[in-house]
Amino acid sequence: MPDRVKRLVYRRYGIKRHPRGTYEMDHLVPLELGGSNKIINLFPEAALPRPGFHEKDVLENSLHASVCDGSMKLRTAQHLIATNWLKTYNALVR
Repeated sequence: MPDRVKRLVYRRYGIKRHPRGTYEMDHLVPLELGGSNKIINLFPEAALPRPGFHEKDVLENSLHASVCDGSMKLRTAQHLIATNWLKTYNALVR
């Protein structure tokens, strides 16, 4: 993803500066679940407090596996992660 896009997204969320590793440019609906790199689908995800972007990555992988093995529909996985990923993480991964 181009740096200019990342800078634009950080600005949209009011983040002017941040130490390296404190945020990850993330997708509301991850690419592996059919999301896109459009600005509307991007947001700066913090590492802390936990659960943060590291834990969201675990959830994304879990949902992807569930879709691939047929135990969850793609639209369900997209809805779960886009509407309240923390609740979904606590219910499915934790």
